[in-house]
Order: sequence, then C-alpha cells, then structure tokens
Amino acid sequence: MSFKIAVIDIGTYSTRLLISGVQERDNLQDTLKNIKDILSVGRITSLGRNLKETGYLQREAVDETLATLKEYVLIAKEHKVDTILGFATAACREAENGDEFLQKVQQLGIDVKLISGEEEALLSFLATAYGINPEMPFVVIDQGGGSTEFAYGKKEDDSYRLIKSKSFPFGIVNLTERFLKSDPPKLKEMDSIREFLRPYIEEAFKEMGRDCELIGLGGTITTLVALEYHIYPYSSSKVHGKILKKESIKKWLNYLSSMTLQDRKKIPQIEDKRAEAIISGILIFDTAVDIFGKDYIKVSDWGLRHGAIIKYVIDRYNSK
Repeated sequence: MSFKIAVIDIGTYSTRLLISGVQERDNLQDTLKNIKDILSVGRITSLGRNLKETGYLQREAVDETLATLKEYVLIAKEHKVDTILGFATAACREAENGDEFLQKVQQLGIDVKLISGEEEALLSFLATAYGINPEMPFVVIDQGGGSTEFAYGKKEDDSYRLIKSKSFPFGIVNLTERFLKSDPPKLKEMDSIREFLRPYIEEAFKEMGRDCELIGLGGTITTLVALEYHIYPYSSSKVHGKILKKESIKKWLNYLSSMTLQDRKKIPQIEDKRAEAIISGILIFDTAVDIFGKDYIKVSDWGLRHGAIIKYVIDRYNSK
C-alpha cells in the first residue's frame, strides 16, 4: 500500500511544506527506507516578529503566514495527498493570540498541532537519525526562529534511541531583535549574544557528553554550506550530509558580520529576509562548536517536517 502525506512546519521564522510518498513494506525499517520526497518548498514569513516585545503575533505576520498556508493547501490538494499535518512551534507557544491563529489554520483544512519544545526536539532527532544515519552517538542542534533544540541519542541495532533533549528559548528572531542594533553589527553586540548563549549550551554539553558527533539543522547552517561549497541555486541533495569545519563557520561569521544588511542581501545564496538574522544563527553554531570542543559540524537538510513523517510512519506501523 502507498499513500501521500503533506507536512507543514509553521515556524517562528519560516513556513515550510514537504510532500512525501510512502510505500508500505513488510517491516518498519524497509518502510522508512521507502519514504520519497515529492516536493519541498519554504518561505520566510517571520511569524514571530516583535513577539518578545509585544507578547502577540502581529497582524501583518499572521496575514502573510495564512496566505502562505492557503497556497500550501492548494499545492497539497493538487498532489492528491491523503493527509495534511501542520506543526506550530515556539511563536505559537509564546503568543497570547497563538490559539486564535491556530483556529484560523485549522479552518484551512490543516490538521495542526501545537508541539512542545521536547516534541520538536524528538522530530529533529528522528529526521537526523534516519536522514543522516550516524553510526556514533550524536547531538542534533536544531536552530529555529524562536527556540533552539539540542537532542542526544545513538543507534541501537537497526533503530535509534533519543536519550536526552533540551529546548532553549532562543532563536535567530529573538536574538537579533534583542542584541543586534547596529548595521553592521558591533563586536560587543555579538559578544553579548555569546555570553547569553554560553550557560544554555554549557548545560547541553554537560548533559549530553563529549563522545558525540554534532549535526546541525536549520536555514542558517544550510545557507553556510551553500556558501562554503558554492551551491546555487539551492539543492537539498548537495547540502545534505556535508561537513562544515569550525574554521569555515568562523570565516563566514567574520565575513558576513563585517557587511551591511544591504550587502548581505546581494549574496545569491542568502535570501533577503534571512540576511537580517543570519549573524545570530551563525553565533549559535559557532558557540556550540567551541563549547563541545568539535572541529566540525555535519549538516542535515532534513528537519522537523521529515521527522514528523517518520514519526507518522512509525506510529502507523506500531498501531497495526
């Protein structure tokens, strides 16, 4: 039996759609190997803009996100999917009007769920485990717009076990709005972000151990891969699984932070809206690599959406 599933990740910074086809096999592992991406699209909608300051999702951001979601539903229906699942994250968890927004999403025909930071970490873990297939223990860093998840686990026989996860209340939107006031950003502003991040990431390091591989998710780290490997236009298959050395992260941080926002926007690999927040994102990974004492980070193009499909398949198989 085969079916199609659409997953929409309604993030603080971006809204993304993934449509996949699943061929069910005699056992779970073979079924997981027969998940094929049909379509993947994303748009920066900045749903969480000014959220920390006001406590509310802004009308303009809500309207832009809902317009994108309407378009995604039409695309999903054109592909004749069997299910459309939506997952809302940090912005909707924090906003006073988050429930009101989710009701509007539900009315579009999306089976939407507000997930906790721990659930978000699990989906990122599953995506990394079955997308990268690490052999040694690993820590996933899923950097988002409003939160960042660290998830530690390892391979056991043919499957993967999540051992520990942490969801921290920082992402590229709230870090940028809080700390980066200058253009280009001043060194002391970036140092303030590092000092803010340090206790959180040290907590993750203490609880998740030294004997691990770091794997990074999110638009910032995949953009750095595109820059480092001269990938343009963006190609998921060319980015997925690439290694980004510690020196390369620092090189791009120094280079991009010396530029004005308008100059960053001129770089083909950097989307206009991402140019506004990419410095904060790089600082998250740069600080993590330093604290974990690693020479490199492996990069996954699979994220929450792939993890949601994997979990859906696992739950469907286990319910038989």
